[in-house]
Amino acid sequence: MNRKLRKSWNHLWPFLAAAASLLLLLQLGHLNNPIIIPSVVDVFDRLFDELSDGAFWSALGASMYRLGIGYPIACLLGGFMGLLAGLSKKFAMFLRSLIAILQSIPPITWLPFLVIIYGFNDTPIIMIIVIASFFPMALSVMNAAEGVSRTHLEVAKVLGANKGQLLRKVYLPETLPAFITGAQVAFGNAWRSLIAGEMVGSAAVGLGFAISFSGEVADMQGVVMYIIVIGTIATILDHVVLEQLKRKLLKWRYISGGGDQ
Repeated sequence: MNRKLRKSWNHLWPFLAAAASLLLLLQLGHLNNPIIIPSVVDVFDRLFDELSDGAFWSALGASMYRLGIGYPIACLLGGFMGLLAGLSKKFAMFLRSLIAILQSIPPITWLPFLVIIYGFNDTPIIMIIVIASFFPMALSVMNAAEGVSRTHLEVAKVLGANKGQLLRKVYLPETLPAFITGAQVAFGNAWRSLIAGEMVGSAAVGLGFAISFSGEVADMQGVVMYIIVIGTIATILDHVVLEQLKRKLLKWRYISGGGDQ
């Protein structure tokens, strides 16, 4: 096995082991209570059947559409406000207070308020995604901005840099690792809020709605199947897509620190 394959395997086997252990628990639950808990084989048979059903892909598409709008908005807004906090101590105090308020309120509790204003459509769920993923993004970038090298700032000021140039030439490069880390943390919040918002009933289509409907009609195969689908998609997006993006944007860090991380 060459070095590249060995690295890939070292990253893959923990996920395979974790997935296998969860499926084993499901199978043990089925053996203990076969009437209520479905077997692993039945769940995957159901999944393969659903893959040929347009309703499944409509649910998946609706969820990805909401995530694709709300998550980037939260990342850009949180990153921008976190950078601004590095330039202004007063704004940093305001932002910390705002984050403290948002963190103390579960994002899903905003849903009734937003549904009354915007109705039963995509907007309330998208706004919940933005609220949930904004504060880890903003906090990560703000903490990094406050830790920017004073020496770099003083040198830039001596060379005549204004606040806009400081933002682009000093703060932005030095906070990039924090931006990427914050984006990964924010994704977890965004995904959980998306599924929760769809389950509560703000939309009539989506992965969250599908698992909620399956529960209402006592379709245990459907419930377990959608749990597997939701967990698999989140794992792929977080540990494959975002992780690879992080490694490309921060390639210098992995080269200098060794490639076996």
